[in-house]
Amino acid sequence: MKGARVELAALSAEHHARLRELRREPEVVRWWQEARDDFLEEDTDVYKYAILLDGEVIGFAQWYEDTDPMYRHAGLDLFLGGAFQGKGLGTETVRVLCVHLVDERGFHRVVIDPEVENEAAIACYRKVGFKPVGVMRRYQRDRFGEWKDGLLMDLLAEELVRG
Repeated sequence: MKGARVELAALSAEHHARLRELRREPEVVRWWQEARDDFLEEDTDVYKYAILLDGEVIGFAQWYEDTDPMYRHAGLDLFLGGAFQGKGLGTETVRVLCVHLVDERGFHRVVIDPEVENEAAIACYRKVGFKPVGVMRRYQRDRFGEWKDGLLMDLLAEELVRG
């Protein structure tokens, strides 16, 4: 999958070392918690990608699906290395992934759940068309053991901002 600047390449072993480095950066740990390597493990229910810029690994993205026909939807997560944040690359990555999920995979709804305090991520998702659904109180623990609120956001296919 390609955008104007970023490419999402299926995750492979050649990406692992660089992704481990990025995953340990303070700007990533702040929102992705402890720098564990389990995000690199194969998972038959999660589709994982290295985010590339000019062939360089700059981040990670993944999506999953709820396959129950009554609730079918996709969810996604991503991170970019600190040097690549604030340049519109996250917005482009989310847009490329959402276009794939809507146009090629046929999802009518996509969800994401950033921490309420992660204003940069929330602004990024809004640019692609995500809307807040509600606050999930004490949703996840941070690396210090403190419960943090999450913001459930969703994007309906017809609300996708394509560019």
